[in-house]
Amino acid sequence: MNPLNHVAIIMDGNGRWGLKYKNSRNAGHQEGLKTVEKIIQETIHQKIKYLTLYAFSTENWKRPRKEIKYLFNLLENFLITKIDKLNDQNIKLKIIGIKNFSTKLNKLLNLAEKKTFKNTKLQINLALNYGSKSEIINALKKLKKDKKQINEKNLSKNLQTRDIPDPEILIRTGNTKRLSNFLLWQAAYSEIFFEKKLWPSFERRDFKKIIRKYKSIKRNFGSI
Repeated sequence: MNPLNHVAIIMDGNGRWGLKYKNSRNAGHQEGLKTVEKIIQETIHQKIKYLTLYAFSTENWKRPRKEIKYLFNLLENFLITKIDKLNDQNIKLKIIGIKNFSTKLNKLLNLAEKKTFKNTKLQINLALNYGSKSEIINALKKLKKDKKQINEKNLSKNLQTRDIPDPEILIRTGNTKRLSNFLLWQAAYSEIFFEKKLWPSFERRDFKKIIRKYKSIKRNFGSI
Protein backbone atom coordinates (compact mmCIF):
# COMPACT_ATOMS: atom_id res chain seq x y z
CA MET A 1 0.00 0.00 0.00
CA ASN A 2 1.39 3.38 -0.98
CA PRO A 3 2.24 5.76 1.87
CA LEU A 4 0.37 9.06 1.87
CA ASN A 5 1.75 12.12 3.65
CA HIS A 6 0.77 15.05 1.45
CA VAL A 7 -2.24 15.93 -0.71
CA ALA A 8 -2.33 19.09 -2.84
CA ILE A 9 -5.57 20.46 -4.27
CA ILE A 10 -6.41 23.00 -6.97
CA MET A 11 -9.84 24.11 -5.76
CA ASP A 12 -11.36 25.00 -9.12
CA GLY A 13 -14.97 25.73 -9.97
CA ASN A 14 -16.29 28.03 -7.23
CA GLY A 15 -17.34 30.79 -9.61
CA ARG A 16 -18.95 28.43 -12.11
CA TRP A 17 -20.84 26.66 -9.31
CA GLY A 18 -22.07 29.99 -7.99
CA LEU A 19 -23.33 31.14 -11.39
CA LYS A 20 -25.01 27.78 -12.05
CA TYR A 21 -26.82 27.41 -8.73
CA LYS A 22 -26.99 30.91 -7.18
CA ASN A 23 -26.49 33.29 -10.12
CA SER A 24 -23.48 34.70 -8.24
CA ARG A 25 -19.78 33.84 -8.45
CA ASN A 26 -19.32 35.10 -4.90
CA ALA A 27 -21.91 32.62 -3.62
CA GLY A 28 -19.72 29.89 -5.08
CA HIS A 29 -16.68 31.14 -3.17
CA GLN A 30 -18.75 31.16 0.03
CA GLU A 31 -19.91 27.59 -0.59
CA GLY A 32 -16.37 26.53 -1.43
CA LEU A 33 -15.26 27.38 2.10
CA LYS A 34 -17.66 24.74 3.42
CA THR A 35 -15.92 22.17 1.22
CA VAL A 36 -12.56 23.28 2.58
CA GLU A 37 -13.73 22.51 6.11
CA LYS A 38 -15.05 19.08 5.07
CA ILE A 39 -11.80 18.14 3.36
CA ILE A 40 -9.73 19.31 6.32
CA GLN A 41 -11.71 16.99 8.57
CA GLU A 42 -11.34 14.04 6.18
CA THR A 43 -7.61 14.73 5.88
CA ILE A 44 -7.34 14.46 9.67
CA HIS A 45 -9.44 11.29 9.63
CA GLN A 46 -7.11 9.78 7.03
CA LYS A 47 -4.09 10.77 9.19
CA ILE A 48 -2.52 12.72 6.33
CA LYS A 49 0.08 15.17 7.66
CA TYR A 50 0.12 17.83 4.90
CA LEU A 51 -2.64 19.46 2.88
CA THR A 52 -1.80 22.18 0.34
CA LEU A 53 -4.68 24.27 -1.00
CA TYR A 54 -4.34 26.53 -4.05
CA ALA A 55 -6.46 29.47 -2.95
CA PHE A 56 -5.21 32.42 -5.04
CA SER A 57 -2.65 32.38 -7.84
CA THR A 58 -0.46 35.18 -9.10
CA GLU A 59 -2.66 35.15 -12.23
CA ASN A 60 -5.88 35.60 -10.23
CA TRP A 61 -5.17 39.33 -9.90
CA LYS A 62 -6.64 39.59 -13.42
CA ARG A 63 -10.10 38.93 -12.01
CA PRO A 64 -12.61 41.76 -11.36
CA ARG A 65 -11.62 43.89 -8.36
CA LYS A 66 -14.98 43.34 -6.67
CA GLU A 67 -14.50 39.57 -6.78
CA ILE A 68 -10.94 39.82 -5.44
CA LYS A 69 -12.13 42.04 -2.59
CA TYR A 70 -14.88 39.56 -1.74
CA LEU A 71 -12.39 36.68 -1.74
CA PHE A 72 -10.05 38.45 0.64
CA ASN A 73 -12.95 39.47 2.90
CA LEU A 74 -13.94 35.81 3.06
CA LEU A 75 -10.38 34.87 3.99
CA GLU A 76 -10.18 37.57 6.65
CA ASN A 77 -13.45 36.37 8.18
CA PHE A 78 -12.26 32.76 8.08
CA LEU A 79 -9.04 33.64 9.90
CA ILE A 80 -10.90 35.68 12.52
CA THR A 81 -13.60 33.08 13.21
CA LYS A 82 -11.86 29.75 12.56
CA ILE A 83 -8.20 30.07 13.54
CA ASP A 84 -8.85 29.22 17.19
CA LYS A 85 -10.74 26.10 16.13
CA LEU A 86 -7.85 25.06 13.88
CA ASN A 87 -5.44 25.69 16.74
CA ASP A 88 -7.57 23.61 19.14
CA GLN A 89 -7.42 20.76 16.61
CA ASN A 90 -3.59 20.91 16.63
CA ILE A 91 -3.52 22.18 13.01
CA LYS A 92 -0.64 24.30 11.72
CA LEU A 93 -1.22 26.94 9.05
CA LYS A 94 1.58 27.93 6.68
CA ILE A 95 1.29 30.46 3.85
CA ILE A 96 3.18 29.83 0.61
CA GLY A 97 3.28 32.67 -1.88
CA ILE A 98 3.99 36.36 -1.52
CA LYS A 99 2.13 38.22 1.22
CA ASN A 100 1.34 41.30 -0.81
CA PHE A 101 -2.10 42.02 0.60
CA SER A 102 -3.73 44.66 2.78
CA THR A 103 -2.15 45.48 6.13
CA LYS A 104 -5.11 43.85 7.87
CA LEU A 105 -4.91 40.59 5.92
CA ASN A 106 -1.12 40.37 6.20
CA LYS A 107 -1.42 40.84 9.96
CA LEU A 108 -4.08 38.13 10.25
CA LEU A 109 -2.01 35.70 8.17
CA ASN A 110 1.11 36.32 10.26
CA LEU A 111 -0.87 35.94 13.48
CA ALA A 112 -2.42 32.66 12.29
CA GLU A 113 1.00 31.26 11.38
CA LYS A 114 2.48 32.34 14.70
CA LYS A 115 -0.41 31.00 16.76
CA THR A 116 -0.38 27.57 15.12
CA PHE A 117 3.36 27.21 14.55
CA LYS A 118 3.95 24.40 17.05
CA ASN A 119 0.94 22.29 16.04
CA THR A 120 1.64 18.82 14.69
CA LYS A 121 -1.52 16.91 13.70
CA LEU A 122 -1.94 18.48 10.26
CA GLN A 123 -0.12 21.23 8.37
CA ILE A 124 -2.26 23.21 5.94
CA ASN A 125 -0.22 25.05 3.34
CA LEU A 126 -2.37 27.83 1.93
CA ALA A 127 -1.09 28.94 -1.47
CA LEU A 128 -1.89 32.66 -1.72
CA ASN A 129 -0.54 34.93 -4.44
CA TYR A 130 1.45 31.87 -5.40
CA GLY A 131 3.06 31.00 -8.73
CA SER A 132 5.38 28.04 -9.15
CA LYS A 133 7.46 29.54 -11.96
CA SER A 134 8.39 32.59 -9.91
CA GLU A 135 9.04 30.37 -6.88
CA ILE A 136 11.60 28.34 -8.89
CA ILE A 137 13.21 31.48 -10.36
CA ASN A 138 13.52 33.06 -6.90
CA ALA A 139 15.11 29.86 -5.57
CA LEU A 140 17.68 29.92 -8.39
CA LYS A 141 18.44 33.59 -7.74
CA LYS A 142 19.04 32.83 -4.06
CA LEU A 143 21.39 29.96 -4.91
CA LYS A 144 23.34 32.27 -7.23
CA LYS A 145 23.47 35.03 -4.61
CA ASP A 146 24.66 32.59 -1.92
CA LYS A 147 27.13 31.06 -4.40
CA LYS A 148 25.66 27.62 -3.86
CA GLN A 149 25.80 24.81 -6.37
CA ILE A 150 22.67 24.52 -8.48
CA ASN A 151 21.32 21.00 -8.08
CA GLU A 152 18.01 19.37 -7.20
CA LYS A 153 18.71 19.14 -3.49
CA ASN A 154 19.75 22.77 -3.08
CA LEU A 155 16.92 24.06 -5.22
CA SER A 156 14.36 22.12 -3.19
CA LYS A 157 15.83 23.60 -0.01
CA ASN A 158 15.16 27.10 -1.32
CA LEU A 159 11.55 26.61 -2.37
CA GLN A 160 8.75 27.80 -0.12
CA THR A 161 7.86 24.16 0.49
CA ARG A 162 11.23 23.28 2.01
CA ASP A 163 10.89 20.80 4.87
CA ILE A 164 7.57 19.65 3.39
CA PRO A 165 7.45 16.33 1.52
CA ASP A 166 6.39 16.48 -2.12
CA PRO A 167 2.69 15.67 -2.62
CA GLU A 168 1.90 12.07 -3.49
CA ILE A 169 -1.53 13.17 -4.72
CA LEU A 170 -2.52 16.28 -6.64
CA ILE A 171 -6.25 16.83 -7.19
CA ARG A 172 -7.87 19.40 -9.47
CA THR A 173 -11.62 19.83 -9.37
CA GLY A 174 -13.73 21.65 -11.96
CA ASN A 175 -13.19 19.40 -15.00
CA THR A 176 -10.10 21.30 -16.16
CA LYS A 177 -6.96 19.31 -16.95
CA ARG A 178 -3.97 21.55 -16.30
CA LEU A 179 -1.70 22.48 -13.39
CA SER A 180 -2.06 26.27 -13.70
CA ASN A 181 1.42 27.11 -12.35
CA PHE A 182 0.92 25.09 -9.15
CA LEU A 183 3.76 23.10 -7.52
CA LEU A 184 5.39 22.38 -10.87
CA TRP A 185 8.66 21.21 -9.26
CA GLN A 186 7.11 19.46 -6.29
CA ALA A 187 4.49 17.56 -8.31
CA ALA A 188 6.98 15.91 -10.67
CA TYR A 189 6.00 12.45 -9.41
CA SER A 190 2.57 13.17 -7.97
CA GLU A 191 -0.37 11.03 -8.97
CA ILE A 192 -2.72 13.55 -10.58
CA PHE A 193 -6.49 13.22 -10.38
CA PHE A 194 -8.71 15.50 -12.45
CA GLU A 195 -12.16 15.62 -10.90
CA LYS A 196 -15.21 16.65 -12.95
CA LYS A 197 -17.09 18.04 -9.97
CA LEU A 198 -16.85 21.75 -9.22
CA TRP A 199 -15.14 22.43 -5.88
CA PRO A 200 -18.30 23.25 -3.86
CA SER A 201 -19.79 19.91 -4.97
CA PHE A 202 -16.69 17.91 -3.97
CA GLU A 203 -17.53 15.70 -0.99
CA ARG A 204 -15.60 13.69 1.57
CA ARG A 205 -16.67 10.50 -0.23
CA ASP A 206 -15.06 11.83 -3.45
CA PHE A 207 -11.85 12.49 -1.55
CA LYS A 208 -11.89 9.01 -0.01
CA LYS A 209 -12.47 7.44 -3.44
CA ILE A 210 -9.35 9.17 -4.81
CA ILE A 211 -7.30 8.06 -1.81
CA ARG A 212 -8.41 4.44 -2.27
CA LYS A 213 -7.51 4.59 -5.95
CA TYR A 214 -4.10 6.10 -5.17
CA LYS A 215 -3.31 3.34 -2.69
CA SER A 216 -3.93 0.70 -5.36
CA ILE A 217 -1.57 2.29 -7.94
CA LYS A 218 1.79 0.69 -8.61
CA ARG A 219 4.26 3.57 -8.38
CA ASN A 220 7.47 2.94 -10.33
CA PHE A 221 9.27 6.32 -10.29
CA GLY A 222 10.89 5.56 -13.62
CA SER A 223 11.69 1.91 -12.94
CA ILE A 224 9.72 -1.16 -13.99
